Amino acid sequence: MVEIDGQNIINLDKNHIAKIRNEKIGFVFQFHHLLSEFTALENVLMPGLIMGGKSNEVKAKAVDLLKKLKVNHRSEHKPSEMSGGEQQRVAVARALINSPSVILADEPSGNLDSSNASDLHALFVELKKEFNQTFVIVTHNRELANLADRVIEIADGNIVGHE
Repeated sequence: MVEIDGQNIINLDKNHIAKIRNEKIGFVFQFHHLLSEFTALENVLMPGLIMGGKSNEVKAKAVDLLKKLKVNHRSEHKPSEMSGGEQQRVAVARALINSPSVILADEPSGNLDSSNASDLHALFVELKKEFNQTFVIVTHNRELANLADRVIEIADGNIVGHE
């Protein structure tokens, strides 16, 4: 059984699963996967508009997220005009736009300098507290792992420890 917000999703059709994925799960990949033809702001807006949010409300939230992640000055830039760290922070904003219950993150701070990585880690802690969001993070970053409520260590595909 796979349950999200109390709903078993195993036997749902593809469309229903896609809807749940858009509404309930935010994804942050090691590589940003931003859409190259869109600006930073448009990349962040996309999941909110797909979910059917009011464009002015979604835009206000997107602008706020870009500010929190210190990339609001890049809102009208396309990914090719941003650094790798800026692209990653835009990808994090995109993952958060729908206030998902669960954020799945693969090395979310891997492309960030230490200052921006620390800021992102602090933001994750703040969001978890403020919105009661669950973060499932895959990382080699000990600083980030130390902020987690629970750490599961995996080596060669096997669980080798947990705290």
